[in-house]
Amino acid sequence: MTEFLLAVPRRPRRGLTLDLTRSRLRAVADGYAPFVGPVYDQEPVIVEPSVTTVALVFQRTGGPALAAAEGDRWAVTGGHPVWDELIRNVRRVGSRLGYDRPVWGQYAAVMVERHVDRVTAWATVPAFDGLYWAQDSEHVYVSNRPLLVALALAAGHRVVAADAKGFGLPEVRLGLIPGWSGVWRVPHLIGPEAAVDVVLKNPLDDNRMLDARAAHGLGLMDRIVEGDLLDAGLELAAALVAGDESVAAELAAHRDRDVSDAAWDRALAALERLQAARPGRHLPARRHLEALFTGARTRTRAESAQAEADALGTLLHSPEFRRTVYAFLGLVQGRAKRPAGDPGRELAREVRKVGIVGAGLMAGQLALVFARHLRVPVVMTDVDAERVERGLAGVRAQVEKMVSRGRLSAEDGEALAGLITADTDKAVYADADIVIEAVFEELEVKRTVFRELEGIVREDAILMTNTSSLSVAAMAEVLEHPERLVGFHFFNPVAVMPLVEIVRTEATTDEVVATAFELTRRLRKTGVLVHDATAFVVNRVLLRMMGEVQNSFDEGTDAHEADHALDPLALPMTPFTLLAMVGIPVAQHVSESLSASFGAERFPVSANLQRLIDAGKTAIWAKDVRPDRRDEEAAGATGEQIPEATAALLEQGSTPQTSEELLRRVEDALAEEIGLLLDERVVAAPEDVDLCMILGANWPLHLGGITPYLDDCGAAERVNGRRFHPAAQA
Repeated sequence: MTEFLLAVPRRPRRGLTLDLTRSRLRAVADGYAPFVGPVYDQEPVIVEPSVTTVALVFQRTGGPALAAAEGDRWAVTGGHPVWDELIRNVRRVGSRLGYDRPVWGQYAAVMVERHVDRVTAWATVPAFDGLYWAQDSEHVYVSNRPLLVALALAAGHRVVAADAKGFGLPEVRLGLIPGWSGVWRVPHLIGPEAAVDVVLKNPLDDNRMLDARAAHGLGLMDRIVEGDLLDAGLELAAALVAGDESVAAELAAHRDRDVSDAAWDRALAALERLQAARPGRHLPARRHLEALFTGARTRTRAESAQAEADALGTLLHSPEFRRTVYAFLGLVQGRAKRPAGDPGRELAREVRKVGIVGAGLMAGQLALVFARHLRVPVVMTDVDAERVERGLAGVRAQVEKMVSRGRLSAEDGEALAGLITADTDKAVYADADIVIEAVFEELEVKRTVFRELEGIVREDAILMTNTSSLSVAAMAEVLEHPERLVGFHFFNPVAVMPLVEIVRTEATTDEVVATAFELTRRLRKTGVLVHDATAFVVNRVLLRMMGEVQNSFDEGTDAHEADHALDPLALPMTPFTLLAMVGIPVAQHVSESLSASFGAERFPVSANLQRLIDAGKTAIWAKDVRPDRRDEEAAGATGEQIPEATAALLEQGSTPQTSEELLRRVEDALAEEIGLLLDERVVAAPEDVDLCMILGANWPLHLGGITPYLDDCGAAERVNGRRFHPAAQA
């Protein structure tokens, strides 16, 4: 028997429901959302058709010609056109392969993935064994959407549309491991060295995806198709059925990958280095993946399938996975698209020209983002011609880099650069619809800018500030029309970080807030509404965390102990490295603002950091010293060493803490600060805090942002006397 796996995207009508009686499918709900997978169960299941992969088995001799929907019956309601589409495609495929009619029979399966808007694949499969294929046979997988990579890997051959993007195996980032024997199939298909990147490195690199050509180059795909995808898949299937030796030789040559013992040795060494270098090696998904990948070297696929099934059974019930489901489905895919406090896009004003006050690094980043996504003129200003020209040169250099890396065509790059101009005269803002300031983080400097702007811009123009910590209301005090001012805080680097904190004052109108939200959507960002309070959400939470670690160090805790006390959280970087990246003067300035607003007990200002600033030091560890200062400042020190001249500036007390004590101290401090922040109604709910920390600080999904973790570790109840989330939902 030869089976062919064919995927044909179609958009379902809303309301389609499939009742799969006696199917091997059961919805397993644990936590915030169901995980759906084939298991042995006799109960009927109602499946929402976000993505429905219907299995069809083709057989040339004996038995049914086509089989679908194992079990007694299909009941289809409210979506007959989709069912008719399925029948038409079945008949089309069948006729091309020599079958005269569809007959429903015994061997098939259905898989469902949530939160995707298309019926994605009609697929042939042999039989099921738990979550995995029971046997290998000749399949061809044809798809112009990269949704079912693990399913495609089960096919013998894969055909992909040339413009398809987004191929990857992101499961580790989501607290799982690749199913459908993916951990075993990938290294045996493309070689173990390349597989390390696909199954681990790419997911850890913010879920880096492959396009069709990269997937083909690695060997994940066998052919790239420019024309009709289904016809190309059927052509390949027919050639395989006919035993075409030239096609077989072509495919064999394309799949010639190094799977030798030496290649496995190198791959496992690379895996070890990657695990050691990235925070979170202790997390359950990372541990299981490492063990499964290592075992794939000697296990059969069936043995690996059983081990993967056991691992998935454990991971699905882990708190890390539960928090990840909350963070990814509930927040990133849910609340981010329906933000609290958005007055509605119907109130948003049209934006046809953007002004940016300043021409420095941040202003240049803002100019590129606005011009690239809005496709409207953007004009910057600065105090003299030299700064203006330097700012424009920086923008042009960034555009040239995008062109050289293939992210823009030369024509598009030229058009983008042409949208951005600069001047020394703020009169260029007279016809701008919005003007955003990106000047020095000093209240009086910003007030001066807004006083001047109000005498230049139109009465209906919106004024914005990119402040990271200062009071927006205090800036609005100098305006005759404070209702037009809104905070619009981007995170660095602007092109990468998806969060914008939209800061509303008591005076800000709904139209201004609605325009800010609509801008974030057009800029492909996520806006979260925050009310005017020092440092808003992300910087306030970050500085409370960093301050507790710095204070513990100042009190006598060993530097390595202090910097690595939070390693169990698997944050993107340690506090000392984050301090160096943000910049010690910047962090100290925000700490001073927070201390002035909320008191030195929660936000003390470190005397040690001030000494480093006064001496021109850029980091605590030698490895974090700014490159242009390395020779002078590091003076030969490397890695996690404190350079001798830096150490001489630091004074410590005599009350050190263990890493466990410091971790608990930070957990309790975060629970307190977030509790206070919510009491002050800076944001509407704990979910907004979590969304901010995920999108603005890149905090990991397995923490759920932060509040579900603070519930689980007990800090919320220890400090606040209550959880952030109900026990059944957190």
